[in-house]
Amino acid sequence: MKLKDLSVLLGVILIIVMLVIPLPGWLLSVLILMNISLALIVILVSMNTSEPLQFSVFPSLLLLLTLFRLGLNVSTTRSILSEAEAGGVVETFGTFVIGDNPLVGFVVFTILVIIQFLVITKGSERVSEVAARFTLDAMPGKQMSIDADLNAGMINEHQAKERRSKIENEADFYGAMDGASKFVKGDAIAGIIIVLINIVFGLIIGMMQMGLSFGEAITTYMQLTVGDGLVSQIPALLISTATGIVVTRVASEGNLGTDVTTQLFRYPTLLYIAAGTIFLLGLTPINFMLTTSIALVLGFGGYWLSKPVKEPDINQDAEDEQVESDQMKAPENVVGLLSMDPIEFEFGYALIPLADTNQGGDLLDRIVMIRRQLAIELGLVIPVVRIRDNIQLNPNEYCLKIKGNEVAKGEILLDHYLAMSPGMEDDEIDGIDTTEPAFGLPAKWISEENKDEAELSGYTVVDPPSVVSTHITEVIKSHAHMLLGRQETKQLIDHLKETYPILVEEVTPEPLATGDIQKVLAKLLREGVSIRNLPIIFETLADFGKMTNDTDLLTEYARQALATQITKQYVQQDNSLKVITVANEVERIIAEHIQQTEHGSYLSLDPDSQQLIIRSVTEKVEQLSLQEETPIILCSPTIRMYIKQLLERFFPQVVVLSYNELEPNLEVQSVGVVNVA
Repeated sequence: MKLKDLSVLLGVILIIVMLVIPLPGWLLSVLILMNISLALIVILVSMNTSEPLQFSVFPSLLLLLTLFRLGLNVSTTRSILSEAEAGGVVETFGTFVIGDNPLVGFVVFTILVIIQFLVITKGSERVSEVAARFTLDAMPGKQMSIDADLNAGMINEHQAKERRSKIENEADFYGAMDGASKFVKGDAIAGIIIVLINIVFGLIIGMMQMGLSFGEAITTYMQLTVGDGLVSQIPALLISTATGIVVTRVASEGNLGTDVTTQLFRYPTLLYIAAGTIFLLGLTPINFMLTTSIALVLGFGGYWLSKPVKEPDINQDAEDEQVESDQMKAPENVVGLLSMDPIEFEFGYALIPLADTNQGGDLLDRIVMIRRQLAIELGLVIPVVRIRDNIQLNPNEYCLKIKGNEVAKGEILLDHYLAMSPGMEDDEIDGIDTTEPAFGLPAKWISEENKDEAELSGYTVVDPPSVVSTHITEVIKSHAHMLLGRQETKQLIDHLKETYPILVEEVTPEPLATGDIQKVLAKLLREGVSIRNLPIIFETLADFGKMTNDTDLLTEYARQALATQITKQYVQQDNSLKVITVANEVERIIAEHIQQTEHGSYLSLDPDSQQLIIRSVTEKVEQLSLQEETPIILCSPTIRMYIKQLLERFFPQVVVLSYNELEPNLEVQSVGVVNVA
């Protein structure tokens, strides 16, 4: 254990000793001077902090100092009542304050206690209580502000984590100060009671046990009691003042001294007004020379502060600019330009109100919700979306980039609504023909006047921000596999390791490297399978990773382990599933043309057979599309991934499932067969 830790522990043990064992007068004097020194250090530190969290240990320190002071009170009271002395420091304080009149000393002590109890302690307690309440009430707003800055790219994940931690620490600090201020209040009350006990019982002991006269008892015990009260209450007053300074301190760049002098004397002209007022007071019976001297000091201070500030050296500024220019030309600064944002959302100048909170834009908040929604749906932490305007785009145009490549584009009209018709027999409404960007459905941009009419006619009416956020959501979903790299995979593995350490150890780094796991997870995401249930995926990898390192096969095993999840993803409400099955002849052809290599297997099918299969799939998919059904192809597990590879280029939205990926109690309805006839 370090010396610093031992010093605090020994201090607490010393307090316990003071409460139980009588101490000699010289040791009491040492401890009293230590108490005064600690109080001075605390108030000086509180004055030199720029924000309360820089003195976050203050609530606990306040409790320890209060306990130390009460231990001193117990020791000095025992010494006063039993031996009629409490060390040289107490006697000196009492003699200096009382002089020849014990009553005057008692009055001075009483005033000191009243100031501490009714003014400083009471005020600090109230400020602590209000600050704690306001800090807790402001936490949600501050956290939303951090999320908005994070999504806007103004801060990174590390900075956002630090700011959230600071908010939590502030709430804890002010909550602790609210309770700690009660210690100060109790200490003030205890000081008053201890003084009364010393006086009353001192008189009784002095007159009845020591045979002193009333005057001698008053002189002796009043002197010691007032001295003891002063050496206790002066540090207590300093600590109470430090409490008030800490809880009333607002975060700034400087300490209390800098802020007070800077802000108090910010307007030098006001010193002239104060000087004139004091000088006029000298025309009354008040001492003219005294008021004139003070007025001159104030006037000189105003003149000195009003002196013009020296203009900055233009040449020096030019040199600084040249240095900055040279630094920008340095090769090291070019490296920063190589970084690329994972997701970028750019828009034309007419769409700035979407992201500008001052104009009512809520795009930042929507993106926060999108990231949370996709984290739940996909099990993937979506990177921060960098939002910026781009004058190269058309005014109403926007685009979405993933890793620097444009993957989606759209155009919206902010002063219109997007109306989509769910059927073919709806009434025609006036509007600008367009295509819904997320799903490619025919739609119209309609004015606000036609909104109610469109809704009554059966149209689905959506506001522009919802159109954009829906498009962003769907694009990120379809490109989620591009956002999952080795670094992101390592983060997911580390998160899983916190709760399933043994499971992770069985999978990585042996038999599978992080890159192998990343490929499996990316393949699942590519086909719209959520990886949120990582424990099941890792259980599968632990079982089959020792037999093969073919990521395609491991992905198929993982899909089969996620059968319940995949079934619920596509099953209808009546526990049925309409699918397009694959004919035995087609399965045989595909199985015969699978080529095995050292680097995995692939489908080597002649062009004529490919054309026949694709033509058959096209017919069946078009039939289902007319019935507004999701096209799902069902086949055997051995050829599922090869059929998906064959159809992915032509039908990226078609779902391909195997029999092993469906629950046994599911009712499967075949609505078509893929064949080569």
